[in-house]
Amino acid sequence: MQPQQRTIKPLTVSVVMPIYNVEAFVTQAISSVLTQTFTDFELLLINDCSPDNSLQLCQQFDDPRISIINHSHNQGLSAARNTGIRHARGKYVAFIDSDDMWHSEKLQQHVDHLDAAPEVGISFSRSLFMEFNGEKTPFFQMPKLNSIDAKHLLCRNPVGNGSAPVLRRETLTDIQYRNLDGQQCYFDENFRQSEDIECWFRIISTTHWQIEGLPAALTFYRLNQQGLSADLNKQYASWEKMIEKARGYAPALLKQYENKARAYQLRYIARQAIRNKNGQQAVKYIHLAIKTCPSILQAETGRTLATMAAAYSLKLLPLAIYNQIESMAQSLLGRVQKAQINKDLIGSQFNSGV
Repeated sequence: MQPQQRTIKPLTVSVVMPIYNVEAFVTQAISSVLTQTFTDFELLLINDCSPDNSLQLCQQFDDPRISIINHSHNQGLSAARNTGIRHARGKYVAFIDSDDMWHSEKLQQHVDHLDAAPEVGISFSRSLFMEFNGEKTPFFQMPKLNSIDAKHLLCRNPVGNGSAPVLRRETLTDIQYRNLDGQQCYFDENFRQSEDIECWFRIISTTHWQIEGLPAALTFYRLNQQGLSADLNKQYASWEKMIEKARGYAPALLKQYENKARAYQLRYIARQAIRNKNGQQAVKYIHLAIKTCPSILQAETGRTLATMAAAYSLKLLPLAIYNQIESMAQSLLGRVQKAQINKDLIGSQFNSGV
Protein backbone atom coordinates (compact mmCIF):
# COMPACT_ATOMS: atom_id res chain seq x y z
CA MET A 1 0.00 0.00 0.00
CA GLN A 2 1.44 3.36 -1.01
CA PRO A 3 1.89 5.92 1.80
CA GLN A 4 -0.53 8.81 1.58
CA GLN A 5 1.17 12.05 0.55
CA ARG A 6 0.52 15.18 2.61
CA THR A 7 -1.16 17.92 0.58
CA ILE A 8 0.36 21.36 1.10
CA LYS A 9 -2.37 23.97 0.88
CA PRO A 10 -1.53 26.77 -1.57
CA LEU A 11 -1.56 30.28 -0.14
CA THR A 12 -2.39 33.65 -1.60
CA VAL A 13 0.47 35.64 -0.01
CA SER A 14 3.86 34.85 1.45
CA VAL A 15 5.20 37.68 3.61
CA VAL A 16 9.00 37.77 3.88
CA MET A 17 10.56 39.61 6.82
CA PRO A 18 14.36 39.56 7.30
CA ILE A 19 15.43 39.74 10.97
CA TYR A 20 18.69 41.33 12.09
CA ASN A 21 19.39 43.62 15.06
CA VAL A 22 15.80 44.85 15.39
CA GLU A 23 14.80 43.96 18.95
CA ALA A 24 13.42 47.48 19.44
CA PHE A 25 11.02 47.20 16.48
CA VAL A 26 10.37 43.60 15.45
CA THR A 27 7.40 42.97 17.74
CA GLN A 28 5.49 45.89 16.22
CA ALA A 29 6.41 44.81 12.70
CA ILE A 30 5.18 41.24 13.23
CA SER A 31 2.00 42.41 14.96
CA SER A 32 1.17 44.70 12.03
CA VAL A 33 1.28 41.65 9.73
CA LEU A 34 -0.70 39.33 12.00
CA THR A 35 -3.52 41.89 12.35
CA GLN A 36 -4.11 42.21 8.60
CA THR A 37 -7.76 42.06 7.53
CA PHE A 38 -6.65 39.64 4.78
CA THR A 39 -5.72 36.38 6.50
CA ASP A 40 -4.66 33.88 3.80
CA PHE A 41 -0.92 34.36 4.21
CA GLU A 42 2.20 32.91 5.75
CA LEU A 43 4.82 35.02 7.52
CA LEU A 44 8.39 33.88 6.90
CA LEU A 45 10.83 35.33 9.45
CA ILE A 46 14.38 34.99 8.13
CA ASN A 47 16.80 35.17 11.05
CA ASP A 48 20.06 36.42 9.54
CA CYS A 49 22.05 35.43 12.66
CA SER A 50 20.85 38.43 14.62
CA PRO A 51 23.19 38.97 17.63
CA ASP A 52 20.56 40.72 19.78
CA ASN A 53 17.29 39.50 21.30
CA SER A 54 15.34 39.66 18.01
CA LEU A 55 15.02 35.88 17.55
CA GLN A 56 13.71 35.37 21.10
CA LEU A 57 11.07 38.03 20.51
CA CYS A 58 10.01 36.31 17.29
CA GLN A 59 9.70 32.99 19.08
CA GLN A 60 7.21 34.46 21.57
CA PHE A 61 4.52 34.68 18.88
CA ASP A 62 2.20 31.67 18.82
CA ASP A 63 0.61 31.81 15.38
CA PRO A 64 0.56 28.87 12.92
CA ARG A 65 1.09 31.26 10.01
CA ILE A 66 4.61 32.08 11.25
CA SER A 67 7.70 30.14 10.19
CA ILE A 68 11.19 31.03 11.40
CA ILE A 69 14.07 30.18 9.06
CA ASN A 70 17.60 30.52 10.42
CA HIS A 71 20.71 31.33 8.42
CA SER A 72 23.93 29.62 9.51
CA HIS A 73 25.82 32.92 9.20
CA ASN A 74 25.02 36.55 8.49
CA GLN A 75 24.46 37.04 4.75
CA GLY A 76 22.71 40.40 4.41
CA LEU A 77 19.29 41.65 3.39
CA SER A 78 19.35 40.40 -0.22
CA ALA A 79 20.23 36.87 0.84
CA ALA A 80 17.54 36.89 3.54
CA ARG A 81 14.91 37.91 1.01
CA ASN A 82 16.13 35.24 -1.41
CA THR A 83 15.82 32.62 1.33
CA GLY A 84 12.27 33.79 1.99
CA ILE A 85 11.30 33.64 -1.68
CA ARG A 86 12.72 30.13 -2.03
CA HIS A 87 10.53 28.97 0.88
CA ALA A 88 7.44 30.95 -0.17
CA ARG A 89 4.23 29.09 -1.02
CA GLY A 90 2.10 32.10 -1.96
CA LYS A 91 1.22 33.20 -5.48
CA TYR A 92 2.10 36.72 -4.30
CA VAL A 93 5.20 37.64 -2.29
CA ALA A 94 5.18 40.66 0.02
CA PHE A 95 8.22 42.19 1.69
CA ILE A 96 8.37 44.05 4.97
CA ASP A 97 11.51 45.22 6.75
CA SER A 98 11.45 44.40 10.45
CA ASP A 99 11.67 48.04 11.56
CA ASP A 100 8.62 49.13 9.54
CA MET A 101 4.86 48.53 9.93
CA TRP A 102 1.78 48.03 7.76
CA HIS A 103 -1.72 49.45 7.74
CA SER A 104 -4.20 46.67 8.55
CA GLU A 105 -5.72 46.73 5.03
CA LYS A 106 -2.43 46.59 3.12
CA LEU A 107 -2.51 42.96 2.00
CA GLN A 108 -6.20 43.07 1.09
CA GLN A 109 -5.73 46.08 -1.16
CA HIS A 110 -2.67 44.66 -2.90
CA VAL A 111 -4.35 41.28 -3.47
CA ASP A 112 -7.37 43.07 -4.96
CA HIS A 113 -5.05 45.16 -7.14
CA LEU A 114 -3.03 42.22 -8.46
CA ASP A 115 -6.13 40.06 -9.00
CA ALA A 116 -7.70 42.85 -11.05
CA ALA A 117 -4.59 43.77 -13.08
CA PRO A 118 -2.84 40.68 -14.50
CA GLU A 119 -0.29 42.82 -16.34
CA VAL A 120 1.04 44.28 -13.07
CA GLY A 121 4.02 42.46 -11.61
CA ILE A 122 4.82 44.85 -8.75
CA SER A 123 2.08 46.52 -6.73
CA PHE A 124 3.27 49.12 -4.24
CA SER A 125 1.69 51.72 -1.97
CA ARG A 126 2.43 55.18 -0.76
CA SER A 127 4.15 55.32 2.61
CA LEU A 128 3.70 57.38 5.77
CA PHE A 129 6.96 58.34 7.49
CA MET A 130 7.52 57.39 11.13
CA GLU A 131 10.13 58.90 13.40
CA PHE A 132 12.80 56.57 14.76
CA ASN A 133 10.78 56.23 17.97
CA GLY A 134 7.69 55.10 16.04
CA GLU A 135 5.80 58.39 16.19
CA LYS A 136 3.94 58.93 12.92
CA THR A 137 4.86 62.12 11.07
CA PRO A 138 2.38 64.25 9.10
CA PHE A 139 4.10 63.67 5.74
CA PHE A 140 4.30 60.92 3.13
CA GLN A 141 6.23 59.45 0.24
CA MET A 142 4.22 60.68 -2.76
CA PRO A 143 5.53 58.87 -5.85
CA LYS A 144 4.09 58.53 -9.33
CA LEU A 145 1.56 55.67 -9.24
CA ASN A 146 1.02 54.61 -12.86
CA SER A 147 2.51 54.79 -16.35
CA ILE A 148 5.87 53.98 -14.78
CA ASP A 149 8.56 53.09 -17.31
CA ALA A 150 12.20 52.09 -16.92
CA LYS A 151 13.58 55.63 -17.19
CA HIS A 152 11.20 56.87 -14.50
CA LEU A 153 12.12 54.04 -12.17
CA LEU A 154 15.82 54.70 -12.78
CA CYS A 155 15.47 58.38 -11.89
CA ARG A 156 12.84 58.17 -9.15
CA ASN A 157 12.34 54.66 -7.71
CA PRO A 158 8.63 55.26 -6.97
CA VAL A 159 8.42 52.02 -4.95
CA GLY A 160 10.30 54.01 -2.32
CA ASN A 161 11.23 51.41 0.31
CA GLY A 162 11.47 47.68 0.91
CA SER A 163 8.21 47.41 2.86
CA ALA A 164 5.96 48.86 0.15
CA PRO A 165 5.84 46.23 -2.67
CA VAL A 166 3.88 43.03 -3.22
CA LEU A 167 4.99 40.99 -6.26
CA ARG A 168 3.65 38.13 -8.32
CA ARG A 169 5.66 34.96 -7.91
CA GLU A 170 5.90 34.76 -11.73
CA THR A 171 7.55 38.19 -11.81
CA LEU A 172 10.31 36.99 -9.52
CA THR A 173 10.64 33.75 -11.46
CA ASP A 174 11.26 35.75 -14.64
CA ILE A 175 14.44 37.32 -13.18
CA GLN A 176 15.76 34.38 -11.17
CA TYR A 177 19.31 33.12 -11.62
CA ARG A 178 21.60 30.70 -9.82
CA ASN A 179 24.53 31.79 -7.67
CA LEU A 180 27.86 29.99 -7.37
CA ASP A 181 26.34 27.59 -4.83
CA GLY A 182 23.57 26.65 -7.27
CA GLN A 183 20.83 28.39 -5.29
CA GLN A 184 18.09 30.34 -7.02
CA CYS A 185 18.45 34.08 -6.47
CA TYR A 186 16.26 37.08 -7.22
CA PHE A 187 17.90 39.95 -5.32
CA ASP A 188 21.61 40.37 -6.07
CA GLU A 189 23.49 39.26 -2.95
CA ASN A 190 26.51 41.34 -3.95
CA PHE A 191 24.50 44.40 -2.92
CA ARG A 192 24.22 45.38 0.73
CA GLN A 193 22.49 48.65 -0.25
CA SER A 194 20.45 49.65 -3.33
CA GLU A 195 19.37 46.01 -3.64
CA ASP A 196 15.71 47.08 -3.99
CA ILE A 197 16.10 49.48 -6.90
CA GLU A 198 18.52 47.06 -8.58
CA CYS A 199 15.86 44.34 -8.50
CA TRP A 200 12.95 46.58 -9.57
CA PHE A 201 14.99 48.07 -12.42
CA ARG A 202 16.00 44.61 -13.64
CA ILE A 203 12.32 43.62 -13.67
CA ILE A 204 11.02 46.63 -15.56
CA SER A 205 13.87 46.77 -18.09
CA THR A 206 14.13 43.04 -18.91
CA THR A 207 10.57 41.67 -18.54
CA HIS A 208 7.06 42.58 -19.67
CA TRP A 209 5.75 43.20 -16.15
CA GLN A 210 4.34 46.60 -15.23
CA ILE A 211 4.64 48.50 -11.93
CA GLU A 212 1.68 50.32 -10.38
CA GLY A 213 1.06 52.00 -7.05
CA LEU A 214 -1.96 52.38 -4.77
CA PRO A 215 -2.92 55.87 -3.58
CA ALA A 216 -3.36 55.02 0.11
CA ALA A 217 -0.42 55.17 2.53
CA LEU A 218 -0.47 51.49 3.49
CA THR A 219 3.18 51.31 4.62
CA PHE A 220 4.59 53.01 7.71
CA TYR A 221 8.26 53.65 6.96
CA ARG A 222 10.67 54.31 9.83
CA LEU A 223 13.26 57.03 9.35
CA ASN A 224 16.65 55.67 10.35
CA GLN A 225 19.10 57.70 12.38
CA GLN A 226 22.07 57.29 10.06
CA GLY A 227 24.06 60.25 11.38
CA LEU A 228 27.42 59.54 9.80
CA SER A 229 28.41 61.08 6.47
CA ALA A 230 30.18 57.82 5.64
CA ASP A 231 26.76 56.16 5.40
CA LEU A 232 25.73 58.62 2.70
CA ASN A 233 28.96 58.03 0.80
CA LYS A 234 28.38 54.29 1.00
CA GLN A 235 24.79 54.72 -0.15
CA TYR A 236 25.89 56.69 -3.19
CA ALA A 237 28.63 54.15 -3.99
CA SER A 238 26.08 51.31 -3.93
CA TRP A 239 23.87 53.23 -6.37
CA GLU A 240 26.83 53.67 -8.73
CA LYS A 241 27.46 49.93 -8.46
CA MET A 242 23.86 49.33 -9.52
CA ILE A 243 24.34 51.63 -12.53
CA GLU A 244 27.50 49.78 -13.53
CA LYS A 245 25.63 46.46 -13.48
CA ALA A 246 22.67 47.90 -15.42
CA ARG A 247 24.98 48.90 -18.28
CA GLY A 248 25.24 45.20 -19.06
CA TYR A 249 21.52 44.65 -19.70
CA ALA A 250 20.14 48.15 -20.45
CA PRO A 251 22.99 50.01 -22.22
CA ALA A 252 20.81 52.21 -24.44
CA LEU A 253 18.68 53.36 -21.52
CA LEU A 254 21.76 54.13 -19.41
CA LYS A 255 23.40 56.03 -22.24
CA GLN A 256 20.38 58.33 -22.49
CA TYR A 257 19.35 58.78 -18.85
CA GLU A 258 22.32 57.93 -16.62
CA ASN A 259 23.42 61.51 -15.87
CA LYS A 260 19.89 62.69 -15.14
CA ALA A 261 19.33 59.70 -12.87
CA ARG A 262 22.63 60.40 -11.10
CA ALA A 263 21.58 64.01 -10.44
CA TYR A 264 18.28 62.88 -8.92
CA GLN A 265 20.12 60.36 -6.75
CA LEU A 266 22.53 63.03 -5.53
CA ARG A 267 19.60 65.30 -4.70
CA TYR A 268 17.96 62.45 -2.80
CA ILE A 269 21.14 61.92 -0.78
CA ALA A 270 21.20 65.68 -0.06
CA ARG A 271 17.72 65.27 1.44
CA GLN A 272 18.98 62.33 3.48
CA ALA A 273 21.78 64.54 4.81
CA ILE A 274 19.17 67.17 5.72
CA ARG A 275 17.21 64.49 7.59
CA ASN A 276 20.44 63.60 9.43
CA LYS A 277 20.88 67.30 10.30
CA ASN A 278 24.18 67.43 8.41
CA GLY A 279 24.11 70.74 6.57
CA GLN A 280 27.63 70.49 5.21
CA GLN A 281 26.94 67.17 3.52
CA ALA A 282 23.56 68.40 2.27
CA VAL A 283 25.14 71.42 0.55
CA LYS A 284 27.84 69.22 -0.94
CA TYR A 285 25.39 66.77 -2.50
CA ILE A 286 22.87 69.29 -3.83
CA HIS A 287 25.68 71.14 -5.58
CA LEU A 288 26.94 67.87 -7.03
CA ALA A 289 23.41 67.14 -8.27
CA ILE A 290 23.10 70.45 -10.12
CA LYS A 291 26.64 70.21 -11.49
CA THR A 292 25.97 66.68 -12.78
CA CYS A 293 22.77 67.64 -14.62
CA PRO A 294 21.84 71.35 -14.51
CA SER A 295 18.54 70.62 -16.28
CA ILE A 296 17.01 69.31 -13.02
CA LEU A 297 16.67 72.97 -12.03
CA GLN A 298 14.33 73.45 -14.98
CA ALA A 299 12.68 70.03 -14.81
CA GLU A 300 11.87 70.25 -11.09
CA THR A 301 12.57 73.83 -10.06
CA GLY A 302 10.54 73.81 -6.86
CA ARG A 303 11.85 70.58 -5.41
CA THR A 304 15.47 71.32 -6.31
CA LEU A 305 15.41 74.86 -4.91
CA ALA A 306 13.61 73.68 -1.78
CA THR A 307 16.36 71.11 -1.19
CA MET A 308 19.02 73.76 -1.70
CA ALA A 309 17.27 76.20 0.64
CA ALA A 310 16.94 73.56 3.34
CA ALA A 311 20.60 72.55 2.94
CA TYR A 312 21.90 76.09 3.30
CA SER A 313 19.49 76.90 6.13
CA LEU A 314 20.69 73.85 8.03
CA LYS A 315 24.30 74.75 7.43
CA LEU A 316 24.05 78.45 8.31
CA LEU A 317 21.28 78.81 10.91
CA PRO A 318 21.33 77.77 14.58
CA LEU A 319 19.86 74.28 14.81
CA ALA A 320 16.98 75.38 17.08
CA ILE A 321 15.82 77.97 14.55
CA TYR A 322 16.21 75.54 11.66
CA ASN A 323 14.13 72.93 13.52
CA GLN A 324 11.30 75.44 13.99
CA ILE A 325 11.30 76.31 10.29
CA GLU A 326 11.43 72.64 9.33
CA SER A 327 8.52 71.78 11.63
CA MET A 328 6.31 74.47 10.09
CA ALA A 329 7.28 73.43 6.55
CA GLN A 330 6.59 69.76 7.25
CA SER A 331 3.19 70.55 8.77
CA LEU A 332 2.20 72.51 5.66
CA LEU A 333 3.59 69.82 3.36
CA GLY A 334 1.71 67.13 5.26
CA ARG A 335 -1.62 68.93 4.84
CA VAL A 336 -1.02 69.35 1.11
CA GLN A 337 -0.04 65.69 0.73
CA LYS A 338 -3.01 64.46 2.77
CA ALA A 339 -5.39 66.48 0.61
CA GLN A 340 -3.82 64.96 -2.52
CA ILE A 341 -4.15 61.43 -1.12
CA ASN A 342 -7.82 62.00 -0.28
CA LYS A 343 -8.42 63.35 -3.77
CA ASP A 344 -6.70 60.35 -5.35
CA LEU A 345 -8.65 57.92 -3.16
CA ILE A 346 -11.96 59.37 -4.32
CA GLY A 347 -11.05 58.44 -7.88
CA SER A 348 -9.68 55.00 -7.01
CA GLN A 349 -11.40 51.67 -6.46
CA PHE A 350 -8.70 50.75 -3.93
CA ASN A 351 -9.88 52.84 -1.00
CA SER A 352 -8.62 52.82 2.56
CA GLY A 353 -9.37 54.41 5.90
CA VAL A 354 -5.83 55.82 6.09
